[in-house]
Amino acid sequence: MSPTTINAAFYRGDKSFAVERTEAPAPAAGEVQLRIAYCGICGTDMHVYHGNMDARVGLNRTLGHEMSGWVAALGEGVTGYKVGQKVVVRPLDHCGDCPACAAGHLHICHNLKFLGLDTDGALQELWSVPAHTLHVLPDDLRMDHAALIEPVAVACHDVRLSGLQQGEDVVVIGGGPIGILVAMAARDAGGNVVVSEVNPNRLAIAQQLGFDTVNPSEVDLAQQINERTGHKGAEVVFEVSGTQPGVDAMTTVAATRARIVMVAIHAQKPQIDLFQFFWRELKLIGARVYEPEDYEKAIAIIASGGVDADTVITDVSPLSEIQAAFQSLDRSPTAMKSLIKVGENA
Repeated sequence: MSPTTINAAFYRGDKSFAVERTEAPAPAAGEVQLRIAYCGICGTDMHVYHGNMDARVGLNRTLGHEMSGWVAALGEGVTGYKVGQKVVVRPLDHCGDCPACAAGHLHICHNLKFLGLDTDGALQELWSVPAHTLHVLPDDLRMDHAALIEPVAVACHDVRLSGLQQGEDVVVIGGGPIGILVAMAARDAGGNVVVSEVNPNRLAIAQQLGFDTVNPSEVDLAQQINERTGHKGAEVVFEVSGTQPGVDAMTTVAATRARIVMVAIHAQKPQIDLFQFFWRELKLIGARVYEPEDYEKAIAIIASGGVDADTVITDVSPLSEIQAAFQSLDRSPTAMKSLIKVGENA
């Protein structure tokens, strides 16, 4: 199979992208070539845009991992898939040899490659990936909605690790895109969810989605949660703000023996009130990316309408306008999830 000429977006550094014609080689052995429909812009992509990850990604990288697409071609030795199937990619490639892999924790492989950062990604019309990363979609699932599956899988992993039980009180600290998806996944699991956020635009979106909200810049968050829970506190807390005030709040709103899930990536080491962990026998749980069952759960939630995809997706731009899309997202106070329409027939 000869290479095909396609459109692809390349990150060039200094907040710039170039959309160019390039060759997409045939899929290698063990790979599947995909025709990309949509690709979301995530927070990590924005870190790249700001130049914070140039040492890792270089200045000629095609980004993108929150995607949906169709199987276009199968590499040698690949079975179980057929051309035209709707799929998404779980963009993690493990080494198979490290202690984490040996223990079955492939998603936190010591030598993990994240597709779309450590390799080229989905902001191109054809993308070849290892076959083991694919998840097949229902035939009737909209492809723009399917581009949310990767970030929803993050939320599903966070909620699964929390051990959330039906009827438990939940506080999500931080109402950005991932925080809102965590809130939706927690509600889908039966939690009574309150979203804490200081941005009025994000608060409005959370309220539109039916969540109770608190603005901790205006009222005492711990007092509000105590009043709502009979002075018990929340059994499950998700720290998604990535801020020191968020870390301060996560222990003040926690019930006895609460589980606190650290979702956000903090730029600096935060200070944590360990006294509360002692007095209330709290548990702190680290959560990173996702595992295969989280992807399947995310597909099921989106297919069932458990995530309001139309509200979460706030704008869609063609691949040719990727520069403007990143610039707009960078300065927008209201955007939640921005999608790039990669394929002409998406």
